[in-house]
Amino acid sequence: MIPASVGFQCPECVREGAATVRRVRSTGSGLRGAVARWGAVPLALIAANVAMFLVTAVSAGLAGSAPLDNYRSPVFEALAQVPLLVQLGEPWRLLTAAFLHIGLVHLALNMLALLVFGSELERQLGRWRFLGLYLVSALGGSTVIQLFGEPLRPVAGASTAIYGLLGALGVLMVLRRQDIRGILVLLAINVFISFLPGVSLLGHLGGLVTGAVVAALLVAARRRPALQGAGLAAIAVVLLALALTVPALAAVTV
Repeated sequence: MIPASVGFQCPECVREGAATVRRVRSTGSGLRGAVARWGAVPLALIAANVAMFLVTAVSAGLAGSAPLDNYRSPVFEALAQVPLLVQLGEPWRLLTAAFLHIGLVHLALNMLALLVFGSELERQLGRWRFLGLYLVSALGGSTVIQLFGEPLRPVAGASTAIYGLLGALGVLMVLRRQDIRGILVLLAINVFISFLPGVSLLGHLGGLVTGAVVAALLVAARRRPALQGAGLAAIAVVLLALALTVPALAAVTV
């Protein structure tokens, strides 16, 4: 027999009881700990954005500009979204623009938002659903810019996808009947910021609405992964069709 807090237990009982106790797992340190805490996809997206900033900074320096003026880089100019150039046969700009940033402050603010909101959404949705949400939201913002933006104005930044994350988080909180006052205030502040000069209100609103639609789809089909994947693909196809086949309204009215 083995002494216990109350009386004695047989060795077999102790082993059976121990088998039902969940062991506490340490998140560890280093890369594994960071992935466990913040999520693999958000960290991978942040790494991709930082890498692209470094590439454009080096490219700007080689072209004779200051590295921090990375928007003067030939690489930046080849990947930023310019609605007219997209219509002329450069569709990659619809997504590559979401991995470009104008200066360190722009990069830092977007990456901080991605780290905070992305880690929470990856925990709720899973890695691949979160990645789909992020990319389709970015495409949604680019599509709205393509339809209503200025034909020759370059646009860049992960804000289209970040606003998609905000829209998705808001939908999830409403469906779970959580207190949404905090996120409503955050959305109001960010929408106000979107009216500042040099900020793409169209891209932000497009990403916000797309993210909300994607989140609603994922929740509605939560027990049918195949339907979730098909729904994400269908939304992406519709957005691409609109972006690549419908002339920009700004260009039509000029």
